[in-house]
Formats: sequence, structure tokens, C-alpha cells
Amino acid sequence: MAIIKYTLWCLTGRLPMTTPLRLFLVDDELPALRRLEDVLNDCAADFPLEIVGTATNGVSALSQLAEADADAAIIDIQMPQMSGIELARELQGLSQPPAVIFATAFEEYGVAAFEVRAIDYLLKPIRRERLMDALNRVRELRDAKTQAEPSSTARSHFSVTERGRLHLIPVSEARYLKAEQKYITLRTREREYLLEDSLTRLEEEFGSRFVRIHRNCLVARDSLIGFEKVPSNGGETHWVAVLRDVPDRLAVSRRQQHVIKDFKKNG
Repeated sequence: MAIIKYTLWCLTGRLPMTTPLRLFLVDDELPALRRLEDVLNDCAADFPLEIVGTATNGVSALSQLAEADADAAIIDIQMPQMSGIELARELQGLSQPPAVIFATAFEEYGVAAFEVRAIDYLLKPIRRERLMDALNRVRELRDAKTQAEPSSTARSHFSVTERGRLHLIPVSEARYLKAEQKYITLRTREREYLLEDSLTRLEEEFGSRFVRIHRNCLVARDSLIGFEKVPSNGGETHWVAVLRDVPDRLAVSRRQQHVIKDFKKNG
């Protein structure tokens, strides 16, 4: 992973306190990728930036960008498996999607590019001046968002890798999260997914959306219909949570039965 260091002096001779722009590069042709890195190296003499990752196809890029904290992705359009337009459309589902700059040898994708909210459209071979203009627009957009929006660490989507394919599952579609061995079962109305995560960490991140009903289970508050008592194997009864859209009945531990009282009180 290349990291571009910069040297930029203002009139006072001091280094500015600007946070480097974090960039991710996507191109299926390695020579084009290296050429883009060279141009960015030229820009780095006057512009604080950092390359946080590269990919040679859209599928790999999507997987990496779901985890990378990139301010912008510079993306080729004509690529196998997943085109740059498709990649940009998928990126919009991330909780904090990077700005998109397209870099292509073809002019005819301009309309499609801006339909997926691209911030700029650069034609190859990319000129330093045009690239600098695009980077300045990204920086202005980033700084404006930083000033206008309160910080939030909670994601809007879960990222699940399944058979080499990345799925982005909206948090709002999750009915419950249940710890089972080293995985978390994420249940939606349609099906189950497996997450490699910690239930405690998920509770910290999504505490406003989910409520703990058992040491191994978090339930989406807006999916909770109610509670009912069912017989157990020993003849006694125990409480289970009833959810909308799914048939599962989830056990409520004795320690968490205050949730039932809270539900009745607020219902």
C-alpha cells in the first residue's frame, strides 16, 4: 500500500495543518494504476494526500472500501465483473461513502457518472491540473461535511462476505443479532447471515436500535411485537420475545426480564 507524503509550505514557511486527503484507486489495468499514482505523486508536492489502498476490480474495491476510511475513490469505468458505475452505485449504500471521481478513456459515460453522484469525470490521460481541481472539490466537500454534521460512529449497513461476494445489509432490516460460537447470526425478514463480530461491540455501536434480551441476543426495538410465556422442558414456563416478520421465538433471560416491564410501560 503506497502512502504519499507531502511537502507544502505556505508564505510563512510553516507546514499547514490540513488533514491529508485519503484516496483509494481502482483500475483493472496495472499500467494505468501506476500512471495515476505517478500523477498523484506530482500533486502531492502541492496538496496533502494519502493513498490508503488500490484494487484492480470492482468487487475487491467494494470489499476494501467497506472497511477503509477513504475520502474519495478514483475509479475506472470499464472493468470486468463490476463496472465503475456499478461500483459507485454500491458505494452509496455505505454509511460514509467516499466521494467518487471517475477516470476513463471514454467520453460517453458522463451522464451515467453523474447519475451516481460522481464529483468529477476525468478523461485519460489524466492531466495534473484537472486532477488537482477534482481533489480540491473533494476536500471542500469533506471540510463542509465536517463542519455541518455531528460525528456518528454507527454504521448504516452491515458488511457480510459470503462465498467471495460482499453483501451490504441495511441495519434497519436486521430483526435480531444472536451470538453463536464465534459468529453472530444476523436475521432479516428473508434470511440469516453470519457476521464475524462481537455482540458487546455491536451493542455499544447500535444501542439505540437494539435491546439486549439475553447475554447472547440483541433484538431490534422496532421489530419487537411483544412477549409471551411458553413451557420449557422441565415443565416451567419462560418468556420469549415475539418479532414481526419472523417466526423465531427468542428466549429472554431472567436477568433481562426488566425489558418486558419496560415494554409494557412504554406500550
